[in-house]
Amino acid sequence: MNLKKKIRQNFTQAKRILGTNTPAKNIVAVNGCCYGQEKVEDKGDNLKKCGQNFWSFVSGDHQLYTTIIEPLGHKAKEYNEAFQIEYGKVINHFTAEFIKNFCQTDGTILWDKLIQFNSASKTG
Repeated sequence: MNLKKKIRQNFTQAKRILGTNTPAKNIVAVNGCCYGQEKVEDKGDNLKKCGQNFWSFVSGDHQLYTTIIEPLGHKAKEYNEAFQIEYGKVINHFTAEFIKNFCQTDGTILWDKLIQFNSASKTG
């Protein structure tokens, strides 16, 4: 069973159970998506809110997306750029070690040496 169908079934069951104790007329399942757009929010048995409409729905602030969420994306980009710099350093370090230990001076891989390092018995 796919995830959307299972979610719908679970919501229907929860609504039915809740309906036995309280009026369940105003209970609506909301499928929220932090980004994107949805032309038609009303899907019949649930609402689908995306992007700015989602953030407005959960916060009550129609501008939350632009005042907080969008700047977070820029901050994440900054950290991603710093990560990429550090990642590049690690790749360069490992590449240099690999070349030093497992390649001839012309760049040919010394496969026997590499396979021995990776797979040879360490017990004797």
